[in-house]
Amino acid sequence: MLDPQARALLDLMAERQVPPTHTLPPAQARAFYRERRFFTQPDPPALEQLRELALPGPAGTLPARLYRPRPAAVVLPLLVYFHGGGWTIGDLDTHDVLCRQLALAAGCAVLAVDYRLGPEHRFPAAFEDCVAATRWARAHARELGVDPQRIAVGGDSAGGNLAAAVSIAERDAGTPPAFQLLIYPATDQRQGAPSHAANGQGYLLTADSARYYRGHYLPDPAQWTDWRASPLLAPDLSRLPPALVLTAGYDPLRDEGRQYADALSAAGSRAQYVCFERQIHGFITMSRVIDEALAAVDLCGAVLHRALAA
Repeated sequence: MLDPQARALLDLMAERQVPPTHTLPPAQARAFYRERRFFTQPDPPALEQLRELALPGPAGTLPARLYRPRPAAVVLPLLVYFHGGGWTIGDLDTHDVLCRQLALAAGCAVLAVDYRLGPEHRFPAAFEDCVAATRWARAHARELGVDPQRIAVGGDSAGGNLAAAVSIAERDAGTPPAFQLLIYPATDQRQGAPSHAANGQGYLLTADSARYYRGHYLPDPAQWTDWRASPLLAPDLSRLPPALVLTAGYDPLRDEGRQYADALSAAGSRAQYVCFERQIHGFITMSRVIDEALAAVDLCGAVLHRALAA
């Protein structure tokens, strides 16, 4: 059964004739995403410290935001966070509340990264930005007030895809993160899992929107099987950081999230899998209107706190 609060949100969007993302040009879709967040997100909780940063990226400066729930003198673990939005929309502001919530729930610092978006910057631009930001965070751990041995990566949707790919790249470089938090991640750009058909209409993220996002980031089908785009297809998923993979029952991406958790476990990498069976894609950022979003944040925070404990 679909969560009644999620059902009420979908009904309200239909009543107000909210345009599907795939019907909007990217610039308009980005503005609409920023504006509509105020309806579904709570007021931002206060933190001890918030800093705007500019990181060196492979093609220029990357805006970033550091969240700290404790004073600067306290050395904390760090979550490097990549926002969702189909590699096409989303920014530091659309995920500001979630990053604050995760920092408070996990007792860790969070570094949110504003990576380049398609179609202006196509694959592998976002991946390369996220790798660069993760490496920068490790190299500058002291000035951030964080422990370089306790740096996790995470993200939701497209951000979960990027976090999974960064984990593989960093393992191969000999500097794997301490943990990976993968919230309804896209793991297979072929989009052929059964949940794409079962949940492809009527549950916020539609099949048309999924193809719209993919088209802006990965216009060439030959790129879909590159592990940097489809981490599920990586030839080796062993020796990866422990992972929490969280999915939603009414999400087109549900099955590929489960498949990724299973593949990690089969390869000998530690993975926990939790599906919020009654939820829709994107729900974790909607705690103003969906109570289970808070349960998901609390779960992520508890698992992160335990994984990053000194």
